[in-house]
Amino acid sequence: MKQIFSCILLILISCVTSFSQTIAEKVSDCQEEKNKNVKYEKQLNDWAQLGRYRDANLKVQPPSENEMRVVFMGDSITDGWNLAKYFLGKPYINRGISGQTTPQMLLRFRSDVIDLKPRVVVILAGTNDISGNTGPMTLEDTAMNLTSMVELAKANNIRVILSSVLPVNDRVKNKEGVLLVQTKSRPNEKITAMNDWLKKYAADNRLIYLDYYSATTDEKRTLKDGLSYDGLHPNADGYKVMQSLAEEAIARALKK
Repeated sequence: MKQIFSCILLILISCVTSFSQTIAEKVSDCQEEKNKNVKYEKQLNDWAQLGRYRDANLKVQPPSENEMRVVFMGDSITDGWNLAKYFLGKPYINRGISGQTTPQMLLRFRSDVIDLKPRVVVILAGTNDISGNTGPMTLEDTAMNLTSMVELAKANNIRVILSSVLPVNDRVKNKEGVLLVQTKSRPNEKITAMNDWLKKYAADNRLIYLDYYSATTDEKRTLKDGLSYDGLHPNADGYKVMQSLAEEAIARALKK
């Protein structure tokens, strides 16, 4: 009798545990869907995220006579870069927005770059175009958007630094121990094709080409180990590499 009771109890415990796990999974799925809906709602209401820096832009004062102001325009790699820490005392302004593509940046280029009256703009864009964050895009699509940004900058006497797209790798695991695959959405051949265009366009139009790619790629043409926390976004060591290259490029641009 005791054995029968024990078996029934074990079955009940198993059922309750299974039910609890199912509920937890459902809650997790619902939360994930909720987060997606919030993201989509934001995109619908302000696709280019013009409101992200609206208040901050209003507080930016006109540059002083000898101020060498620089605006960094980009996506999450720029957004996550603490410019005040890496460029101590420099009048540099961060206008990166995580997840953005070049058509979104083009729409906010006036409010987030031109109206701030910098001497130089550092543009780092394209990786999210490749991954199709806002829909499928060709290299020609990206090229047209970048060309428009450059032309707007030149028309407003802003010197342009065009940055290469950084490489990625598939060798970093997340907290759950799952390998993060970055090359599926950002294949190296598309990254190198974009960088080839960026380098040629910069040369043809007398712009500064900031080559992050060559400094951060390994012999397999993937992102060097130790420079990223997820195979895509730089960690502190990755940003240190980028810092020295950006400083050199900015110095060259200011001499033009």
